[in-house]
Amino acid sequence: MVEAARRLCAGSLRARDYLEAHLAVIARHDTDLNAFLNVMADSARHQADLVDARYRNGDRIGPLHGIPVAIKDIIDIEGQPTTCHSSVSPIAKAVHDASVIGRLRAAGALIIGKTALHEFATGGPAFDLPWPPARNPWNRDHHPGGSSSGSAVAVAARMAPAALGTDTAGSVRHPATACGIVGFKPTAATINTKGVFPLSWSLDHLGTLTRSVEDSAILFRCLCDPGIAFDFETNSRDNTLRGKRIGILGEFSEGAMPEISTAFATALDLLRDLSAELVPLTVPPLSAYTGCGRLILQAEAYALHKPWLEARAEDYSQRGRTRLLAGRTIDAATYINAQRLRRTLTEKMQAALSTVDAAVCVSSLMLPCRIDDPAEIDRTYDQQARTPFNLAGLPAVALPIGFAGNGLPIGMQVVGAAGTDAKVLSVARVYEIAAAWPTRPPLLDHSLPEGNPYASPT
Repeated sequence: MVEAARRLCAGSLRARDYLEAHLAVIARHDTDLNAFLNVMADSARHQADLVDARYRNGDRIGPLHGIPVAIKDIIDIEGQPTTCHSSVSPIAKAVHDASVIGRLRAAGALIIGKTALHEFATGGPAFDLPWPPARNPWNRDHHPGGSSSGSAVAVAARMAPAALGTDTAGSVRHPATACGIVGFKPTAATINTKGVFPLSWSLDHLGTLTRSVEDSAILFRCLCDPGIAFDFETNSRDNTLRGKRIGILGEFSEGAMPEISTAFATALDLLRDLSAELVPLTVPPLSAYTGCGRLILQAEAYALHKPWLEARAEDYSQRGRTRLLAGRTIDAATYINAQRLRRTLTEKMQAALSTVDAAVCVSSLMLPCRIDDPAEIDRTYDQQARTPFNLAGLPAVALPIGFAGNGLPIGMQVVGAAGTDAKVLSVARVYEIAAAWPTRPPLLDHSLPEGNPYASPT
């Protein structure tokens, strides 16, 4: 994305040509991957032509001018229905853009379409809905993580250079890890969620999916609320972590598959080679965070969906209905006590992270299983270390650290104290440059016009 943005700004690349290259990839591969629910080709072409006209007229090109961005279909786009990948959601077209869509447009982005998700962002693929679930581009027999599944698939498969998703218990970082890309969830409330259909009002975050940490930083800068301090330096090429204290949340890796543990140990070795000081951190057990987060999510999601569940439960997928009904028996006292526990867990995490520049831990404890194995999805889907940073509202970025023997990607997280988004991304970027993991499209044939800069990894 970075190189394309430079060429768009320099006039050596037309926005319309860049868009058409992505639309061609969608046409070639999305029938197999199901990343998009709605490809907005005509309106995107119109936006691209306006960008090209503005350049010819000498207008200043913004940071995202001509960059196609895919949008999780839980985020309102004026004139388009917000389906939430469900038969239950009203089919009326959105009257206004979500706040983030307005910011994308102001930065010059092209809205290329709306992407698949797990029903109402509940988690897990379902086959009993009007639209099929998105599939992992590294192996379409496996699931791509979720719930921002289509957004991650679109970016990994080169259908779009960037996408937006939502992250309530890890729903940006999970598919990023499963699809071998970068998923960033910033500090709570730094990106306005107005116009986004909620899952859990106190846990929901908006996040970005890109193919590099630098792309994530550029996108976040365009999306965050005015007044948010963000001093990430995208032009720095100093690939060292000398003088940086990096915390290790080692207990969060307990129970991980051996291949994931090995890849994480190798990533720690690289951090040492980059001159980072690695510091073990002690926080409450992962189970305390995930259990507390699950209870709060279930209670808030059920409260939101209760009228629909009572009136038309059969219109949900079996998986979505089961997950939403899990909150039915949670009483007020239990919910309030969970929120009290949340405060304690947050304070302890914040205190630990305040002693270091950033910290690292694994992302998923299990590799994505087959998409058609519901029992294995139930067993492995929620085995992860992402929820603590939703519960505490802290910045976290997932990025690739290798591949398993079956060819599926493995990822880790770089996390930090509240408000340290720039530090977190900077550490992740130094690691990313040093590791130099391939960013080629996964197992896909991308025969693009000779010389088209879309063939560039960025």
